[in-house]
Amino acid sequence: MSEPFNAETAGNAAEIEMQFAVKTVEHLEAYQKLITSIPPNKLKLTPIDDEIHAHFLDIFPEFKFDEAIRDLDESQMKSVKGKERWRSFIMPYEKKLTDYNFGTLVRKDAHKLYDEDNAILVTRVQFFAIEIARNRAGLNDKVYEQAQAAKQS
Repeated sequence: MSEPFNAETAGNAAEIEMQFAVKTVEHLEAYQKLITSIPPNKLKLTPIDDEIHAHFLDIFPEFKFDEAIRDLDESQMKSVKGKERWRSFIMPYEKKLTDYNFGTLVRKDAHKLYDEDNAILVTRVQFFAIEIARNRAGLNDKVYEQAQAAKQS
């Protein structure tokens, strides 16, 4: 008889890590395609965008300012205090959003596309909150406009 699964002592399975990486890359490619093809201010990312956005700005009022949400401070997000604040934001979505805590990449700087230096691993609901705020503030417009200009060339 096999022993019960213990997450504390379990090792990393290479196949699971690869599946996670593939799903994460697929998500970033799909989102990048969206924001370069459709005006970002017209995007609806979830059925509860308004709720997520209001809750996000309630917990993180500093993100009402464009500069804070445009260029994310990863060290602040992942500090002890930052993790505590994010956890209080994330948990209400456990039963509201599928894969709410699935690892997802968000761009550090909204004015740039994804690359190795412009990606931060966050939960899916963090991604939604940040990108909904960016879209509503017009911060993803630059990426969209650059993509449209490149298509015209």
